[in-house]
Amino acid sequence: MQQQTTWHPLTRIAFRFGVVYFGLYLLLFAQMLYVYAGIAAQWLPDSAVLWQMRLVQGPVAWTGRHVFDADAVLRDNGSGDQTAIWVQLFLHLVVAAAAAAIWSVLDRRRPAYPVLFRWFTVLLRLALAGQLLLYGFAKAVPNQMPFPALTTLITPYGEQRLMDVLWNQVGAAPAYEILLGLAEIAAGLLLVLPRTATLGALLGAVCMAQVFLLNLTFDVPVKLHSWHLLLIAVVLLLPHLRALADLFVLGRSGDPVTPPPLLGSPRANRIAFAVQLLLIAWLIAGQVQVAADGYREYGNGTPRPELYGIWEVTDFELAGTALPPLRTDPARWHRLVIDTGGAAYQRMDDTLVPIAAELEAGTLVLTGPDPIARFTVERPAAELLTLRGELGGAPATIALRQRDPHTFPMYHPPFRWVIDEVHR
Repeated sequence: MQQQTTWHPLTRIAFRFGVVYFGLYLLLFAQMLYVYAGIAAQWLPDSAVLWQMRLVQGPVAWTGRHVFDADAVLRDNGSGDQTAIWVQLFLHLVVAAAAAAIWSVLDRRRPAYPVLFRWFTVLLRLALAGQLLLYGFAKAVPNQMPFPALTTLITPYGEQRLMDVLWNQVGAAPAYEILLGLAEIAAGLLLVLPRTATLGALLGAVCMAQVFLLNLTFDVPVKLHSWHLLLIAVVLLLPHLRALADLFVLGRSGDPVTPPPLLGSPRANRIAFAVQLLLIAWLIAGQVQVAADGYREYGNGTPRPELYGIWEVTDFELAGTALPPLRTDPARWHRLVIDTGGAAYQRMDDTLVPIAAELEAGTLVLTGPDPIARFTVERPAAELLTLRGELGGAPATIALRQRDPHTFPMYHPPFRWVIDEVHR
């Protein structure tokens, strides 16, 4: 594209539209700029990731209400597919189409945009590289999908959401998740270097195609963002399609598309390249810190609490009455689960009730929206636990036995090259 002295009129129109649309996306979508905060992100408030989107919340909410009859209010809930974001991207499309039309009329005699194309390509490369490194480090540690929680082991498969199934599937195989992350990191690093940018875009397109497909089929609320990252990778590959087709389809050597220098002098180009490297190094330093902190705080490296485990109730006495293990009993417990990320008790009908558990000086305090229980803790043996105290204001004594998580088939299964029998 950039080698032609005159671009086709449709190419010029498409380029103008793409510059405006992707420019808006890079500037206004939540994490595109935030990722480059690097190490400084630790000093920013949690709300900083959404500051650009809050800037345009007024027109987004108005458009949602008057055009789509929808409540397009931005919610800080982690969903990238909420109504407000769909409406915002609709506005991006409208603005980009209008700007491209006006631009095409005012600048109709310009035959091509070689300089703007070079800068546009660099910005897309850095934007895509930043997101690939962000998600890559989150998997390579791995934190994005940690090993399934203990409550997952006792939750019926059919009661899990599709997204939970995906998260647990990947998290149960850390080596697989790490390899996924390393592929995304490799693509991000390759995108930084002009000579390897095409390979980085190709690998990035493969990575994001898989992510987008998983987001679609497992209902992960990052469909819009993963689609845009895939689209950016495809746009970066467009000037190289002929060379790629020659190599992979026609089986012949193609002439490489050599990117022209970004600036006018070799010294200026060296400085520009050094700035890009420093920017990526700053980003990587921030992601390494985020990954290390996440591994210790909520990932697989989180310290386990003293009573960590799945505790199965063997005897349950409430208000002086021993309660037999009847599935119809709403008061008796089936299990108590204490994990690194929280706790829960399981009723006899297998309903899990999330709670907070705090052990201090031999006293276990369980709380939910209201105080639930306060027990003194006795450990007759490592695998046995006796709780004596009050439950819901009534005296209670609960005897429990710890179940070894490794007795669950999915928990750290041994690797085998030779498998003579398949258990279903």
